[in-house]
Amino acid sequence: MQKVLILDFGSQYTQLIARKVRELGVYSEILPFSTPLAKVREAAPSAIVLSGGPQSVYEKGAPHPPEGLFDLGVPILGICYGVQLMAHFLGGKVIPSKEREYGFASLRVLDRSGLLARVKDREQVWMSHGDRLEKVPPGFAVTGSTANTKAAAIEDRGRRFFGVQFHPEVIHTREGQRVLGNFLFRLAGLKADWNISSFVENKVREIRETVGRGKVICGLSGGVDSLVTSLIIHKAVRDKLVCIFIDNGLLRKGQYADLMEAFRHKFALKVIGIDASDLFLEKLQGIVSPERKRKTIGRLFIHLFDREATRIGGAEFLAQGTIYPDVIESNPVKGPSSVIKSHHNVGGLPKGLRFKLVEPLRELFKDEVRALALELGVDKDFIHQHPFPGPGLAVRLIGEVNRESLEILRAADDIILQEVRRAGIYRRLWQAFAVLLPVRSVGVMGDQRTYHRVVVVRLVQSTDGMTANWYPAAPKLMSRISTRIVNEVQGVNRVVYDVTTKPPGTIEWE
Repeated sequence: MQKVLILDFGSQYTQLIARKVRELGVYSEILPFSTPLAKVREAAPSAIVLSGGPQSVYEKGAPHPPEGLFDLGVPILGICYGVQLMAHFLGGKVIPSKEREYGFASLRVLDRSGLLARVKDREQVWMSHGDRLEKVPPGFAVTGSTANTKAAAIEDRGRRFFGVQFHPEVIHTREGQRVLGNFLFRLAGLKADWNISSFVENKVREIRETVGRGKVICGLSGGVDSLVTSLIIHKAVRDKLVCIFIDNGLLRKGQYADLMEAFRHKFALKVIGIDASDLFLEKLQGIVSPERKRKTIGRLFIHLFDREATRIGGAEFLAQGTIYPDVIESNPVKGPSSVIKSHHNVGGLPKGLRFKLVEPLRELFKDEVRALALELGVDKDFIHQHPFPGPGLAVRLIGEVNRESLEILRAADDIILQEVRRAGIYRRLWQAFAVLLPVRSVGVMGDQRTYHRVVVVRLVQSTDGMTANWYPAAPKLMSRISTRIVNEVQGVNRVVYDVTTKPPGTIEWE
């Protein structure tokens, strides 16, 4: 299988490059810009993409690619900062631009035989840069320009080096996918040989070889990620897989009973159910920090898995439903970027874990996991359920977790889901949920003064969870949700709506 390596220099769009390449049928992986050349060579990429980044190539301490990268003989595409790196290292010159270019621009196509084949002249592209190519490196030809950027696209077809100053990976560049396709297929000579079916075949083979005669335990959360993880492992090792579903007291209303029924009868998985709600609430008592909540919950899960593994006997492997956005947001993988938050699957594991991890979905984005679920025969309704965080309602309850607050949050959350489904917009949304704030507000109910809790309604739209927009809900829907929560949920007298996008916020509040 051919592979495209994306070296990340800190761009907020790097994950989009990986997704767009995969959509074209070519497998892609993201590596930090600091990856040693030996590791890049070992990965045997069929092509390399240099991502954008927030810095200037000529600044002291700016991220640079490993020495010798341009001598590998591999086709390379530089995007924004990436094309400036290419120019900087191959004999060109990059300088600060007098007029910075952020937002839409019109692309003048000067040559349609290569990177810009079949791209319309004056087509819209998306720019985000403050530097420009003053001098193009020897051997390169300028094939595209904009009003403020003379070298918006450059090509050296002899050495198979290409670069664009705009971002072809974002939706605002109308023919960006065509530009990426031209690089991959027309210029780099790759073939579209990656799809979900081939992924399943390769992953089943890999799991079978890894596990051997050992046993695997898999924690089920009730979400798509952990279910697909268990199904693909079950496909590989059959009865060597034992699933554990823990009621941590942080699930939605009725979720534990409904899911146990589905796991055992609908999906024919071997599942052990554990009611540990009291234990989790006890250990979370007094904890306010979201990071401590996540890590406490993660440690408790592992403790219970460890205990059950001892009872089962012979369990060497722990399976997790970790997906690519979890890894990206939890680790400084993105070049010079920072950690956003620890994910339950990634950041909550204790040191000295005696299990070997099996994470079959670690390279997949959420939409790819859903496609895989369909491939494995999971019902569409289950596939398209909204993501639910590993730590459950603990990270939707701001402040200390206790039984009373959980009951308030659980009831409000259930009303929101009921009304969203009633309005016929459930499938349009990425997530719909309630957040309970640790504040009280004055209200009047039944001619009496109240001093009750505040519930936040969060409805967002997204494709992969990496970015998200708040949903412009109809006033009638919001009125129904607000009225029902205030009337039906004891202890709430105020409902507010979260209109924050991601970024700058995250989808979950913690």
